[in-house]
Amino acid sequence: MSKIKGKLLHKAHRVWQYIVSFLKWVFIALFTGAIGGAVGGAFRFCVDYATKLRQANEFLIYFLPLGGLLIVLLYKISKLSDDADTNLIIKSIRSDEKVPITLAPVIFLSTIITHIFGGSAGREGAAIQLGGCIGEQIGDLFKLDEKDMHICVLCGMSGLFSALFGTPLTATIFAMEVISVGIFYYSAFVPCIVSSIVSFSITRLMGLKPILYKLSNVPDIEMWSVIKVAIIGIACAVVGILFCLALRFTHKYSKKLLKNDFLRIAVGGVLIVLLTLLLGTRYNGIGSNVIHSAFEYGDIYWYDPLLKILFTAITIGFGFKGGEIIPTLFIGATLGYVAGSFLGLDPAFAAAVGMVALFCAVVNCPMASLALSVELFSGGSIVLFAVALAISFMLSGYYGLYSGQKIVYSKRRARFVDRNAK
Repeated sequence: MSKIKGKLLHKAHRVWQYIVSFLKWVFIALFTGAIGGAVGGAFRFCVDYATKLRQANEFLIYFLPLGGLLIVLLYKISKLSDDADTNLIIKSIRSDEKVPITLAPVIFLSTIITHIFGGSAGREGAAIQLGGCIGEQIGDLFKLDEKDMHICVLCGMSGLFSALFGTPLTATIFAMEVISVGIFYYSAFVPCIVSSIVSFSITRLMGLKPILYKLSNVPDIEMWSVIKVAIIGIACAVVGILFCLALRFTHKYSKKLLKNDFLRIAVGGVLIVLLTLLLGTRYNGIGSNVIHSAFEYGDIYWYDPLLKILFTAITIGFGFKGGEIIPTLFIGATLGYVAGSFLGLDPAFAAAVGMVALFCAVVNCPMASLALSVELFSGGSIVLFAVALAISFMLSGYYGLYSGQKIVYSKRRARFVDRNAK
């Protein structure tokens, strides 16, 4: 009888541990998502306002070099390295490295400055960094240990990502998947999904709508449509590698040739100004107008992906702040549109496939990419999306936007490789 009682007590204790852990993470995630939603919503408003201000006053592009000097000054005053970026957040998940709280306001302001003056960048880099900072501060507030702190950082990342993109499922899976390719942080599933949903809900209350594209001409799943999206997947793998190499090249050689941070970012700003005078404002800022044009059968040119790569590589490589994912969506959408026109696919559908496949190629997150196809395009022909992103994932090799990302398992075979993305 005493043995049976002991076993029952032991089982009851285990059940109680799960209940307590569940309630703990739900509470922390609610708190994190609420803060993340408010901060993310405010940040999104600011970026949108900065974009509208620049579009209404095109002369602001001439002040981009001065804006760059202000960004460097902010980092110097805050005693942050120029390399304090998304990679710092990713690395902190796998170590006891702390994320400085000053990174949050600095990346917030620096990204706004980049967008006001016309740098070619996104906003998710700031979202991940803001989310990581918020998650770590909340972890400190609740006195979490090292392992739980890592989950709290992921929770913050997913909340901010959801607030900015309006894609809570993608945000959840992305945070769990991006750190170590081949490993899912399943223990973060509950806190990340709760944080993402809460953050998403708050942005809806703030009047911010999620991005959703309607595809009217989705092909049936048959041999030729599979072959055509496979070709787009191959093209996205190649262009994804090119994009990653361009970012690495400009960052490495701009620092090598121009060692002074102020001089380097000013030169980068001058280059963007000259390119804008030569090519127009099509490739400045986020470029969401061109992305929308791809889904409305607007004017898309074969050179759009290459020029967006050039503008973004100079902007980010020379020290301006923002992110690479929305430029990735621009490049993928325009690449897919052009490829679809040649292959006989509906250009808007091909743009959707290109957008998701290129995202997968540069972040190495196939499951998050699949979720993105569902949330952006209502899940139409998910199998065709899966074909393209699976191919782009494998053929993009060990390249990626974030050098702090670990490729834990090989993409070609069941083999442990444990190397950083390049």
